[in-house]
Amino acid sequence: MSKSAKILLMAAAATIALVTVPAFSQAKKKVGLGREAMAEEIQAWDTDIRPDGVGLPPGKGSVQEGEVIYQEQCAACHGEFGEGAGRWPVLAGGHGSLKSEGPEKTIGSFWPYASTTFDYIQRSMPFGNARSLTPDQVYALTAYILQLNDLVKEDFVLSRENFASVKLPNEPNFFDDDREKSEKHFWKKNPCMSNCKTEVKVTGHARVLDVTPDSKTGPKVD
Repeated sequence: MSKSAKILLMAAAATIALVTVPAFSQAKKKVGLGREAMAEEIQAWDTDIRPDGVGLPPGKGSVQEGEVIYQEQCAACHGEFGEGAGRWPVLAGGHGSLKSEGPEKTIGSFWPYASTTFDYIQRSMPFGNARSLTPDQVYALTAYILQLNDLVKEDFVLSRENFASVKLPNEPNFFDDDREKSEKHFWKKNPCMSNCKTEVKVTGHARVLDVTPDSKTGPKVD
């Protein structure tokens, strides 16, 4: 093919592209992949729980029922009383420890809402067998964990109807992100990038978690 013919061919291809691409991008035809989700399928995935209880499934569970389930399916990791086994998460205790050098961020000391507990158990527990619990079992486990944290009595029965009445002690310390208002006076269009301060001071230190065992107490590895 001659050089001039190649040029004409390239020009023709460019013209076709200019004509067809906008037409294709503006097309509103369906691609024909998949189908619309059925109401039952949407409901199966729509399991999030709001702090006010919206989204909770029908059901109920008592502290006593939750204790049985907990000992069978949860205690191996979280301890018989929520104290944590090994390095698995601690679920109970830690009241008043958040301002100390060794804060314990448990459900009773740190978490803001009981709905977070219910939602997490329903989605992720028990470890290795998630989504295997019935709503009644999740209610019972949540009730038992609340009781371990001295937030409900031993004869308490948790249900969708009384769920919103359960308040966790650290809820007031959680608030919406208000940085657009509270920190706006710090924002500058032209921030300082060099020679900004004559002295830099350390105002805080990260807590030493001590999660790496030393050579004496750590497990032996072959």
